[in-house]
Amino acid sequence: MNKIVLMKAEIISIGDELLIGQVVNTNASWMAEELNKAGINVVQISSVSDEGKHIKASLREAVQRADIILMTGGLGPTKDDITKKVLMEYFGSKMIFHQETFEHIKRLFKARNYYPVTDINRMQAEIPDNCIPLPNRVGTAVGMWFEQGNKIFVSMPGVPFEMKTLMLEQVIPKIQKQFNSGHIYHKTIMTTGIGESMLAEKIDGWVENLPENIKLAYLPQPGIVRLRLSAAGKDENALKELVNKQCRLLHDYVPKAIFGFDDIALEEIIGKLLSKLGKSISSAESCTGGYIAHLITSIAGSSNYFAGSIVSYTNEVKVNQLLVSKEDIEKYGAVSQQVVEQMAIGVKDLLKTDYALATSGIAGPDGGTEEKPVGTVWIAVASPEGVKSKRFQFGEHRGRNIRRSALMAMNMLRMELIKNPKIIGQPVHNC
Repeated sequence: MNKIVLMKAEIISIGDELLIGQVVNTNASWMAEELNKAGINVVQISSVSDEGKHIKASLREAVQRADIILMTGGLGPTKDDITKKVLMEYFGSKMIFHQETFEHIKRLFKARNYYPVTDINRMQAEIPDNCIPLPNRVGTAVGMWFEQGNKIFVSMPGVPFEMKTLMLEQVIPKIQKQFNSGHIYHKTIMTTGIGESMLAEKIDGWVENLPENIKLAYLPQPGIVRLRLSAAGKDENALKELVNKQCRLLHDYVPKAIFGFDDIALEEIIGKLLSKLGKSISSAESCTGGYIAHLITSIAGSSNYFAGSIVSYTNEVKVNQLLVSKEDIEKYGAVSQQVVEQMAIGVKDLLKTDYALATSGIAGPDGGTEEKPVGTVWIAVASPEGVKSKRFQFGEHRGRNIRRSALMAMNMLRMELIKNPKIIGQPVHNC
């Protein structure tokens, strides 16, 4: 497959609110995703203050890296919205009154029962004379398209729904029409139950044989490592086939670690497996405090297989509700194999389910001992064949320990479910 040179884009978000953490820059991530779908490679994303010198400096730097510079923010009617004025100075133009934009503003005000159009609103119809106006059908700030040499500059409002409308209806189609862009195809492989370094070691042979035009990225998070494959080319179908073939080859290296593709959640896979088998699940949670139940019930239709949960945070609840032996708690401690297995069996019997999960551990940051330091967690899975349990040693961060415990519990359940003859050889989610 011939190597393709993709158009390069840079995104510049303008506004002090982004730099002081008052507003999260969701615009840039959304824009990057849509540009990628259109076969445009984003090389840099930056945020700058509402100061002319900073905006101009960002533009001068951006043209050294990118073919397309996309800006959002600073196009409102107030004095702190200076982007239009800065662009006029940057491109050496003058401001002109754009009657079509003004008529649109008046129609919009009338349709929405706004107050009468003021002089400030009228100023929004003024644009640099060397830009191509991009009508904003859902707002008053017109988009602006500039061309200088072989570079394209596009300025859009920072209001998300206005920016998205302009991007999808005008900016991306105009870019695609002007340039014969290629395609970028991404595939994400979801793994769990294995750390990033061990995963890298196990798949080293596969990595060494990846085609040159496929890039691999490791994207770890607590309990899960995502592997993203990216390829670029002219033929979209050929790219998909090439990448999907590599996914199938990877499965031979770590068949138990892969639970799905394209950012599917582990709890969704659990739901698919239980639904396919017609089986039910319940949970008894101590250190996870109901987080497993939360994840499972976040999936629509989970009421078909999830019966409920007992959050047995105290020993009294373990004994009285789950029938855990008080003597075993005193002898082995609440964080022990004996107790967590009884919790799993207890909730399975109480709620009359086919499977049950149980967790008991020391989430932290306090409560650890030399024998059982913070991060010690016992997890059990009760099934029609019996109960299995395993001890884990996670880190010292409470939130991460809770999430990793929940994910590990669900993965232990997944490993039990895929042993079923109805599932073997029939992946729930494949390439």
